[in-house]
Amino acid sequence: MKRTLVFTLLAATLAAHAAHAADGTRVYAFKAFLDDKPIGEHRFTVVTAGNERKVTSEADFAVKFIGITAYHYHHHAQEQWSGDCLTGLVASTDDDGKPASVKLVKQGDADEITTNAGRKTESGCLMTYAYWNPAMRAQKRLLNPQTGKVDAVTVARVADGHVTVDGKDVAASDWRITGGESPVDVWISEQGDWVGLDSMVSNGKHKLSYRR
Repeated sequence: MKRTLVFTLLAATLAAHAAHAADGTRVYAFKAFLDDKPIGEHRFTVVTAGNERKVTSEADFAVKFIGITAYHYHHHAQEQWSGDCLTGLVASTDDDGKPASVKLVKQGDADEITTNAGRKTESGCLMTYAYWNPAMRAQKRLLNPQTGKVDAVTVARVADGHVTVDGKDVAASDWRITGGESPVDVWISEQGDWVGLDSMVSNGKHKLSYRR
């Protein structure tokens, strides 16, 4: 009886330590490149407290030609999560002078999404393109925080390779997301960290890359 009690207490203590270790702040800071030329940064800050998460996404890009800014992009989003389900979102985007906003409010089992184009309702548990979250790889639909569109997606591991992280060559797996505006290759290290991203933009004319 005493041994059973000790094992029970030990298991509870380990579980509590694991839950506590999962709490805290994680920052995913990426340099952004267009056709291998630096254009800015995209930073994700994930704050975890128990089953709740707050995520801040901030992107700032500028494409210059002969010292003149030919294109600029800024995106800011605040997300609230309960477990792996989105419960709130406020996002604003300036896409080269074209403003867009997205707001999501959880109403029971429904997600009320408001954009510049109007309002719609989606049911069930939604996720954004949360590349940092391993659970995203099992999703069949993802919310685009810039447009407010819910994309029917397929996520599959397609290859193994290497990416550069902090100047070092790191082994990583390529998880490809298809179904959105264009395929997105998300690079995950052997330790399970999100370390890179590649996607073709401008109707396939240019390559956008993120590297830690």
